[in-house]
Amino acid sequence: MESENYDYLLKLLVVGDSAVGKTSLILRIIGEEWDSNITPTLAIDFFQKIQKLSNGKTVKIAIWDTVGQEKTLTNSYYRGANGIILVYNVENRDTFDHLSSWIEEIRIHGGKKIPIIIVGNKIDQFRSVSFNEASIFASERDILYAETSSKTQFGVKEMFELFAEKIIETKLENIKTKDGFVLKNQSKNKKNNNNCC
Repeated sequence: MESENYDYLLKLLVVGDSAVGKTSLILRIIGEEWDSNITPTLAIDFFQKIQKLSNGKTVKIAIWDTVGQEKTLTNSYYRGANGIILVYNVENRDTFDHLSSWIEEIRIHGGKKIPIIIVGNKIDQFRSVSFNEASIFASERDILYAETSSKTQFGVKEMFELFAEKIIETKLENIKTKDGFVLKNQSKNKKNNNNCC
């Protein structure tokens, strides 16, 4: 069993159309073997992983899997989320075309500043969406982009570490800009401007 010592605790949501490989991707992230007989997710599922990052810090991540239907996701599902992994299937053009509506839903329920990574999954299959097209789509929206194969595990670890580190970087910036923290720093450096004797 993995140690419960960690520097950061994050909640990630994995969303996207049905049958894009969300559950398979999550299982690979947490270290499970490839299973070609995974059944479709029927309800929200939950997984955990403790990961050591390249900066030496350890992060405990709660990963939430979804059914793959926008109407099932509510504000309460997004509450407390630190990042969204938006998955599409590179061999199914429709799943790519639906990304805009997913991003709109994420921004409505998760906020405009929540970090998102778009993941083109199943790159071991025939491709209907080019890497170039998808990366430009993501870049135009200031969203990270990665490609993976849950089957071969290509890119899974790199995508996950990249996104976790980006979230922590963003989270630390947000902590540094909160009023309470800034006020404490200002009060340490505040000079006594009292002109009294």
